[in-house]
Amino acid sequence: MSTLIAPHGNAALKPLLLPADERDEARRRARGLKKLRLSSREVSDLFMFAMGAYSPLAGFMGAADWRGACLDMRLENGLFWPFPITLSCAADFAVAVGEDVALTDETGEILGVLTVAETYAIDRDLECREVYRTTDEAHPGVAKVMAQGPVNLAGPVSVFSEGHFPETYRGLYLRPAETRALFAAKGWSTVAAFQTRNPMHRSHEFLAKVAIEVCDGILIHQVLGALKQGDIPADVRVRAIDWLVANHFAEGRVIQAGYPIEMRYAGPREALLHALFRQNFGCSHLVVGRDHAGLGGYYGPYDAHRIFDEIGEDDLAIRPLKIDDTFHCFDCRGMATGNVCFDAEEPPGEDERYRMVAAVATGDAAGPPCPNGDAGKLRISGTRLREMFAGRETIPPEYSRDGVVAILQAFYDGAP
Repeated sequence: MSTLIAPHGNAALKPLLLPADERDEARRRARGLKKLRLSSREVSDLFMFAMGAYSPLAGFMGAADWRGACLDMRLENGLFWPFPITLSCAADFAVAVGEDVALTDETGEILGVLTVAETYAIDRDLECREVYRTTDEAHPGVAKVMAQGPVNLAGPVSVFSEGHFPETYRGLYLRPAETRALFAAKGWSTVAAFQTRNPMHRSHEFLAKVAIEVCDGILIHQVLGALKQGDIPADVRVRAIDWLVANHFAEGRVIQAGYPIEMRYAGPREALLHALFRQNFGCSHLVVGRDHAGLGGYYGPYDAHRIFDEIGEDDLAIRPLKIDDTFHCFDCRGMATGNVCFDAEEPPGEDERYRMVAAVATGDAAGPPCPNGDAGKLRISGTRLREMFAGRETIPPEYSRDGVVAILQAFYDGAP
């Protein structure tokens, strides 16, 4: 019997991808339906429904669930849900309740069908204020909401396709049922999810290894959906992380996987959503670092930590591993965090550092905060790092492993 955490809501997983032997007939019928072209974000949500990541939702939200997710982080039935998952259309898209609508991507491929249960007008400003904490359209998540049609369609969906993801990321595109089977086969009962949309540098590696001190294993879980301009493409990140895992992690403690969501950059609210669907994947913990899912100055550096203290204990079974700002500290000759620094005279080895930070992250200890000034800390912003790669400057080995640097440098040089 599996000892893994139950899916969200203590319910069975609900993947909405039709069985393979039913898809051809479903597509044939769908060709005769009214067609609605989805945005890239809506396509990514449809794929999350398909794989069961949004269990126990059966489709796009109605008005009461949309408003509850925005205002109270709770659906009409009382289930905790911190983020609206909605489908919009133009005001003149004529559709009746009970009607089936074919859902297409930008190329016109039919990906699934929605049975319309409700149509309702939305308040874009309310959604942005409550979920993103800003109505500034320079924020890419806000811009997506403001670009939506004025009407939402709600109802259950059946999905025929997961797009290019299963083929493009063969072996990496793992559905919740598949990660759970892998964890169970390894005998893991506790698993930490490490969310990433970036290549893993030394600070990310440190966070992941701290999580391994707490759990049986770690799921390095990459965003495969659309990102903002300037982010590293998924295939490059995959190669860099593969190299890092093969060369710098203990064998058998890491599974790397990817999932098709499109980032919203919604900071604290998105951190809660990340936790919720990682529970569906079978993870007992989520690594929550500094400015998780944040962007620019829209959120405080630890707002994503604090929001987990604002929800009820029963809202989510998955637990956050809150880890402070992480960096190489030249004064204590190794990796450290803002709330755990080390004796400069006799600094501990790497394994002891992981154990000490893990004890603080789980509340079992309080570690001495770093007494050294910023001058002793290695910090390189994302913008500065891109400049360094573009100029072929040397990336400090304390910041990133040489194999990761080589893969990223080849990308910036335009190598195939």
